Amino acid sequence: MARTSFSNIARTFKPNTASLGYALFLAINAAGVWGGVFPFLPMNFQTPEVMFWFFLMQSLVFSLCYFASAVGVYYFPGPTRRFMVMLASAPYLLGWCCLIGAIYLHGIAQALVVAGGSLLGLGSAGFYMLWQRLFASFDADHGNHDLILGTAYGALLYFALYAIPQAVTAFLIPLVFMPLFALAIVLKSRQIDLRQPMFEDVPREHPQVYRRVLRDYWRSALCVGAIAFCTGIMRSLAIGDPRVGSLVNLLSMTGCLVAGIGVLVLWQFKNVRMNVTNAYRIAFPLLITSFLVLPFCSGGYARWQAAILYAVYSVAIALMMIQCAQASRDRGINPVFIYGFFAGIVYALHDVGFLAGTFAEQIRVIGMQPDAVVALVAVYLLGLMFFIGQGGFKRALAAGQAEDIELVAGAPLQIGNINERQTDLDEAEPESEAFPTVGTGCTSAGVCPFGAQGPSLFETKPIVIARAESEARAAAGQSTSPHDDGAAPTSTVKKQNQAHDADAPNYQDRLSKQAALVRQHYRLSARETEVMELIARGNTVARIAEQLVVSENTIRTHSKRIYAKLDIHKKQELVDLLETFNPKDLEG
Repeated sequence: MARTSFSNIARTFKPNTASLGYALFLAINAAGVWGGVFPFLPMNFQTPEVMFWFFLMQSLVFSLCYFASAVGVYYFPGPTRRFMVMLASAPYLLGWCCLIGAIYLHGIAQALVVAGGSLLGLGSAGFYMLWQRLFASFDADHGNHDLILGTAYGALLYFALYAIPQAVTAFLIPLVFMPLFALAIVLKSRQIDLRQPMFEDVPREHPQVYRRVLRDYWRSALCVGAIAFCTGIMRSLAIGDPRVGSLVNLLSMTGCLVAGIGVLVLWQFKNVRMNVTNAYRIAFPLLITSFLVLPFCSGGYARWQAAILYAVYSVAIALMMIQCAQASRDRGINPVFIYGFFAGIVYALHDVGFLAGTFAEQIRVIGMQPDAVVALVAVYLLGLMFFIGQGGFKRALAAGQAEDIELVAGAPLQIGNINERQTDLDEAEPESEAFPTVGTGCTSAGVCPFGAQGPSLFETKPIVIARAESEARAAAGQSTSPHDDGAAPTSTVKKQNQAHDADAPNYQDRLSKQAALVRQHYRLSARETEVMELIARGNTVARIAEQLVVSENTIRTHSKRIYAKLDIHKKQELVDLLETFNPKDLEG
């Protein structure tokens, strides 16, 4: 058993073209997260003025490229099927050439730095979208594995760069390393199946799908953006000391290495579920505490705070790419659109933090030190984004909170009304009649054979959908009762709910339970499980697409993947599998 586990882990860490190409890109671009120049260019070149204009232009162009890509893909999706690497390679190469030229051409150094920052921002954004497009086109296991493995190997390659003489590294990046990872993305992009709905999709034909995506993911984007905002502020504080860049880069890449190895190893032994919004809720107290301490600590504290924040930020960026790729697969939307929207918010907030920190350092408010002003601005905006991410005023004003204090209006008590309501309750149908079993062939317990006429989509929903709707209602402060008529649940239902653990699966019926078992054994995704269960309940493709707010082509693609993973070919085989599946039969 131990030997088998070791061999599985060894295979997990075996690199391939995609993971190594992405790793090399991250290693070269690691300094670009901080600014793009610190480790490999002369220290006397890195004056505060040079650094400020480079950082400003690079980060502004970087974030604008994502918003422009999201808007462009929505109206003109066709070019993403022919996304050429040259569109990213050319500005990336020219950007590094401008930086190298600025070292020797002192008369126009400032102009070259501005141009270099702009071109590197454009090229880096283009390459990130190319890699995102590639990973999203793979199946979930393959894409997530290569992305996480590439993140871990990127740190190792970055550390290896320090073994090369500094004077040589600056020239090797545009002339050797950049062509290598560009070649890797070219070779792997040729393997992309352009027949997938995410590439054939025409967004304007069903805008409701894209509106739903924006509504579902903007809070996650804000949470990652909050961390980006903090790192932007710390960049502004440390810009006057170029030596901080090396510490930041080393620690951020170390964070990527540890996180990548940890996730990959854990992935071998259990399912891994991560929620960006919940992670931010946990990190929020730590973030605001670190900024509150800032005015009372020496300059060395700011350096380490910046380094640790960028380590967390680097890991958050990897999670952002995984989440965007999953959204593309599950919903059949263009990967450039969702990544452009998500990353655009994140990097725009990074720019806001950088500019806010820069101007705060130049302003003295009622005698406050610059560090205190920066800390005050950071804590305020972090708290504001936490409030918005928690639901804002909409949730705060929602009715039905469990902790509500109830004060009855001071109108005279109407005994007659109470008696009438009691009479209405006494005359109501018994619970067994009010919620009858559906369809013929069902047992008295309400469990139907899968071949019998079961409940419709809107009567019994898949467990994943029901759970998502329950969580959404809870987030909005609404009732989590499965009945939408707002009626109070009976005492029997209350007792049943109290008897179950809140974290335990809330299976609607035997079909939902069987679907969960099949998912676990055959490694289906959450969305594939939803589609599988809906198919088994007899829903049409159009009806499933309407319920999940995706295109019909997306549902057909999910169906093909489900059939392939289950090794079946017909709907009846799916029904039979769900009806008879028992994990114990497979143990022997």
